[in-house]
Amino acid sequence: MIDPSEPAPTGVVGPPEDLEPARLPVRAGLGRLLVLGVVFVCAACGLVYELELVALATYLVGDSVTQASVVLSVMVFAMGVGALLAKRLRCRAAVGFGAVEAGLALVGGASAMALYACFAWFGQTRSALVGFSLAIGILIGAEVPLLMTLIQRVRRQDAGGAVADLFAADYVGALVGGLAFPFLLLPSFGQLTGALLTGVVNAVAGAVLVLWLFRRDLTARARWALLGVNALVLALLAAGMVLATPFERAARQAVYGSSARVAVQTGIQEVVMTGGTGEGAGAGRGRKGFGGPLALYLDGRLRVSSETEFRYHEALVHPAMAGGPHRRVLVLGGGDGLAVREILRYRAVRSVTVVELDPGVLRLARTDPGLSRLNRHSLADPRVRVVTEDAFEWLRQQGTSARRPAPYDVIVSDLPDPGIAASTKLYSQEFYGLAARVLAGDGRLVVHAGPPVERARLYWTVDATLRSVGLATVPYRVPGRPASFYGGPDRASRPLPLVDAEVPAAAPSAGRGRYWGFLLAARHRPRFGLAPDAPPLAGLGLEELEAGRRGAARDRIPGLPASTLIHPRYRG
Repeated sequence: MIDPSEPAPTGVVGPPEDLEPARLPVRAGLGRLLVLGVVFVCAACGLVYELELVALATYLVGDSVTQASVVLSVMVFAMGVGALLAKRLRCRAAVGFGAVEAGLALVGGASAMALYACFAWFGQTRSALVGFSLAIGILIGAEVPLLMTLIQRVRRQDAGGAVADLFAADYVGALVGGLAFPFLLLPSFGQLTGALLTGVVNAVAGAVLVLWLFRRDLTARARWALLGVNALVLALLAAGMVLATPFERAARQAVYGSSARVAVQTGIQEVVMTGGTGEGAGAGRGRKGFGGPLALYLDGRLRVSSETEFRYHEALVHPAMAGGPHRRVLVLGGGDGLAVREILRYRAVRSVTVVELDPGVLRLARTDPGLSRLNRHSLADPRVRVVTEDAFEWLRQQGTSARRPAPYDVIVSDLPDPGIAASTKLYSQEFYGLAARVLAGDGRLVVHAGPPVERARLYWTVDATLRSVGLATVPYRVPGRPASFYGGPDRASRPLPLVDAEVPAAAPSAGRGRYWGFLLAARHRPRFGLAPDAPPLAGLGLEELEAGRRGAARDRIPGLPASTLIHPRYRG
């Protein structure tokens, strides 16, 4: 596959004049069409391998911008190396292309499984990511000069015309592969099986071209060698597809522990849930039921632990409910229903609107026995309306709607940490400007703003961004963030700790700096505390909240610029 970001090479020429025309079993016109068809298929497969590496690295390592940059830059460099190395094979282009395609099918098809294995059992994927990007790039780059030689041997034509035909087939194939990955392969087959299936298609296309169309160019020994190699590659890929499900199950247990009971690829993210099936597991407040404490992971990051979530959600919701009315509440994110549970404890609440992007999380929050027990079936309350949409787009629509809704007394932003590239726009100046438009004059906005000590600059950038849209802020923090709670773009250098009944990895860490960070904002400095009608809190008291406010204020980093869509500032 030729990378579309590169200009067409001007030095590509036809094969040496002493190469004889290929002896094909079909007419030259049909043979040329078949070669271009294989170019199309190989380009589609090559782009699928590339996207597969980016997607899996983003999920396993985090920070999609960095991972995409590493994969693309290494692959483009390697393609140049591969093109240079393939020059030595042009005199035996058919044999060389057959070997290259067999190798590419095996390496590319098995790459996803190998990366997942490195993450699950060795806790390291970066070196493997670079290695696979380099190997796949070299093999893709080697295709171009070999295919150029083969297409010129089918029928002589000027170099410019041959390059144009080759590039046209390549780019159209890349388009099909790029669309097939997110809309067909990923939702229908998943990451592992999708990559293996792509390898099968790649191997078959290369074998058909060489072993049938160009079979007269091969010696009997070369023909049998290529046939054996392709049979072995197809057998290995088929075995991988058969073993993909038990392999994924074993790898998941290596990462999450034996209590992992739910694993769903929603099309937006991977959702894994461990423990939390017993009567006590859904009660939260530190009690363990059968199967251990409930833990919810989104794309490998711990988002909810039944042992600590009550501290997080009480600190997120209850200070925002103080200082004014709270009849109409908007929750941005919060598809697990746990923030809604705390909001509905106030009798004055008349309506709650939840805007959640992932319908899979909402489905689990409603139907999973452990999670629905933990959220007290809050999403089924008649006062709750759920909208499945991107929070940024939904807020923008509210501002342009002909029937503008009544403003909200409280807005709760229960979103992933701003350090994750996918959520950066949800912590931007533009996003908070849209939120301020639907906030009542005396309303309050509360934001989960990431760890205030471990990633202090990130936390105070959120504060600066809120202030840039005319909101006054009160920063505060609450201890108890689990050591395994990965919210930022960088994962640990080891696999996630086990989450078992015997090994409660989601327990709070006693180490210094394990805080959840929040920002309470309003048009005028909001009153910080608890509302007169606040229910009894299990994990927090007013004194601890005040201590968290004072502690956060002492560590302020002044003078930081606001984050915008054009200039995102959340890079660490």
